[in-house]
Amino acid sequence: MSNIKITCVIVDDEPMALNLVESYVEKTPFLALKKKCSSAIEALEFIKNEPVDLLFLDIQMPDLTGLEFSKMLPNETRVIFTTAFDQYALEGIKVEALDYLLKPFDYAEFLTAANKANTWFNLVKGKQQTIFSKEKEFLFVKSEYKQLRIKLSDVLYFEGLKDYIKIWLKDNPKPILTLMSLKSLEAELPKTQFMRVHRSFIVSLKNIEEIERSQIIINKQRITVSEQYKPKFLEFVNNNSFNS
Repeated sequence: MSNIKITCVIVDDEPMALNLVESYVEKTPFLALKKKCSSAIEALEFIKNEPVDLLFLDIQMPDLTGLEFSKMLPNETRVIFTTAFDQYALEGIKVEALDYLLKPFDYAEFLTAANKANTWFNLVKGKQQTIFSKEKEFLFVKSEYKQLRIKLSDVLYFEGLKDYIKIWLKDNPKPILTLMSLKSLEAELPKTQFMRVHRSFIVSLKNIEEIERSQIIINKQRITVSEQYKPKFLEFVNNNSFNS
């Protein structure tokens, strides 16, 4: 990982919770605390003048809830929710929180969430880019400040997650992360080798093992072919089917 400092604000209407999260932030080397706020309204006023990377944000607060506040934030500001109400977990996912901490949480749980944020911001602030070879046989992707050479023939599929992509490879249980949109990647990939089958997936056509109804199976992973991409995919299947 890089030495990037993630600027953060803690927002909670409970003084003890504020102080606890502050102590956790202070012992985490890659976090830099800018302010503690006892309400979302106070935090909103602060970040208008001083944008920050990350909010540790309580959900259940008077006047303006954490969920309501999170929907007002600029795209570059990310959120880790902290709350005693576990029924909000699903809503946290809907507003694309980086993570969700259920009170009471210890430092180990806090650090797990903070590390997710660290991974995300290293991708964003590292300004990753993807470089393709002329022959489109391989690509270089920047991941955590290293340029990795990836053979296209080793790619099983690409998975898009908002601002970055997971690249799943043969014989590699963990994906490679790089900052790029799936749309821009799709424009560069060889059309005879790769196909977009879902808003979140581009698959390697030669590595498809099975097709079961509207699902593709690659390396035991099931990927649904969405309605938008189904006609083009069915055309590919028909053109490559042997009919006796």
